[in-house]
Amino acid sequence: MSGTATDFGTGVLSRAAALLHTLLTVEALLLAAASPGLAALFLLDPDPANLPLAAVCLLPLGPALSAALYALHHRGRDLTDLHPALAYARGWRLNAVPALALWTPLLAWLTVIAFTLTHFAATGLPRWWAALLGLTGAVSLLWGAHALVLTSLFAFRSRDTARLAAYFLLRHARATAGAGSLLVLAAGLTALLTEALPALLAAPLLLSLLHSERPVIAETEEDFTV
Repeated sequence: MSGTATDFGTGVLSRAAALLHTLLTVEALLLAAASPGLAALFLLDPDPANLPLAAVCLLPLGPALSAALYALHHRGRDLTDLHPALAYARGWRLNAVPALALWTPLLAWLTVIAFTLTHFAATGLPRWWAALLGLTGAVSLLWGAHALVLTSLFAFRSRDTARLAAYFLLRHARATAGAGSLLVLAAGLTALLTEALPALLAAPLLLSLLHSERPVIAETEEDFTV
């Protein structure tokens, strides 16, 4: 009897239930935190002229994603000791301002790139400039994935987080490739199905991002923290 009590909450089914509970809770809180901007975004016409407004709508998503990463990283594995809502609230409180400090310029930069590409014919630039801009946007997104994880889990200054994120782009190419595959998956889901699907699957996508970022997290803990 005592053995059964000791094992409760630690078996395979209990761990799976704990993971599912955490994912559903974090997903609901993420959507709630980002809902003002996401709701306005879905009301916008798909017109390139609305790209700056779309960027403004996406501003709340940065802190929401950061809090979700924090909660997923600190998730409990024991069904009897789960507090994902508290972890999410703590992550949002700790990381909202640092996340916005990186998320805002990233959104602004990506908006400039997207606006230029959608109006590229009017620029008079050679076509290879379009390819260069597209590559720059892709690298910026990969940098943003590293930066988002780092700012969610560590208390660095924004400029130090930005430098570390750039350093890890090539330092951990497999982690960068993993982040890239998740971005491609999210883009594919948006293009083939609906733009709402990546938002509805944000929690498992972020958990996958944390898994691919394990070498980045480990090296940061070992070499860049006291």
